[in-house]
Amino acid sequence: MRKSKRLVYLVLTVVFMMSLLASCKKIKVEETVENKQETKENESKLETKTESDKPNPVTLRTASFYGGTDTNAPNYQEFNKKFMNEYPYITIEDDSQVSDQDWKTRIAADFAVGNEPDVILFFTDANASDVLAADKFVTIDEIKAVYPDYAKDTLPDALEGATNPDGVRRAVPTTGFWEGLFCNKDLFDKYNLELPTDWNKMLKAIETFKENNVIPIAVSLNNVPHYWIEYLILSAAGPEGYATVPESVPEDWIKGLEMFKTLRDLGAFPADTDAIDNDFARELFKNKQAAMQLEGSWYAGGIPDQDNTVLVSFPTIPGGKAKPGALVAGISSGFYITKKAWNDPDKRDAAVKFVTMHTGSEAVQKYWNGNGRAAVKVEPPGDMTPLGISGLNFSSAATSISAATDARISQEAYNTLVAGIVDVSTGARTPADLIEEVLRVNSKK
Repeated sequence: MRKSKRLVYLVLTVVFMMSLLASCKKIKVEETVENKQETKENESKLETKTESDKPNPVTLRTASFYGGTDTNAPNYQEFNKKFMNEYPYITIEDDSQVSDQDWKTRIAADFAVGNEPDVILFFTDANASDVLAADKFVTIDEIKAVYPDYAKDTLPDALEGATNPDGVRRAVPTTGFWEGLFCNKDLFDKYNLELPTDWNKMLKAIETFKENNVIPIAVSLNNVPHYWIEYLILSAAGPEGYATVPESVPEDWIKGLEMFKTLRDLGAFPADTDAIDNDFARELFKNKQAAMQLEGSWYAGGIPDQDNTVLVSFPTIPGGKAKPGALVAGISSGFYITKKAWNDPDKRDAAVKFVTMHTGSEAVQKYWNGNGRAAVKVEPPGDMTPLGISGLNFSSAATSISAATDARISQEAYNTLVAGIVDVSTGARTPADLIEEVLRVNSKK
């Protein structure tokens, strides 16, 4: 009897264990199926999320003055290509030209009629007064509130230097500038001339070059007389008198502009100075047809003869108040983002990325390349040319630094000043009459 009961218990136990094992296996299989199903659902959700987060195609309209013969035009286009390779969903439609008066006027007109680009490299001082008046730019503070790392490579003093005249920061700079007297030293050596470090040496050089059919000074008076306006007034009035926008016509300003006629009468300028443009004047200097040219630091990199070209401080004119070494320099441009781009969610991010690339350390190092002043920390190029070294020494020896003329007066007033130089140089108009009109126009700003 006991054996029978034991046998029954044994059979029941075996059945129970087999049942339990089968049950566990079923549960495990069901869990595996459920896990696989859940994994598939998560992967499906992830794929859907990744697809939905893919950036929309963006066309970014950009503009800059890195165009034409500007030495940074190839660098700018190189970074544009790099940008589109890095962000293939962004297409750049760029409109870059040399920053002459016609380009500045056209840009102002575009902003006035609502045809402004999404991003633009433009001026930050009074030279941008007409464009700033349209109120189409986003401030850096607004951008940094959403993108905290915006302009992170830019030095604080450079960012401050690019502040607009109303005290608001809107543009991120790349480089600053200086203006100086470029000289073809080999031409001076050929005719046993000293470099024009004072006015008497300048007059001697003009006379000698004229006698030997070399154009003493390459300049387009009808297109870009800017540098001569700045240095002649600075030389005559000194830094303080030059920087002050007067209410009445200053004698020092008259004295400075009178020098245009003096130099023209001496034969210092090309015979067709009223007809050629600045690009042509540059070629005269580069081809050794002219001995001197007043230009900006951006010009240095495009000069073929880097070994025989040097920078000289502008010589003080007779009776002038400026000390030797008085320098026109500053930071007067930067990249802006317009409200049109900022208010478009897709363009906003693309515009920020674009400006970040062009104002980052890598790009600025290339834009600077030893010329002018960099807006980020840079390393002097190891292969700096003799001209590059001359430029560094020249700018480092400055006894004073003043902003350009167009940093202080309205664009319309400045255009009036530039447009009147040819007549002043020929004697068809007096400097006093021109300055009076400029101040009258400026008072309406």
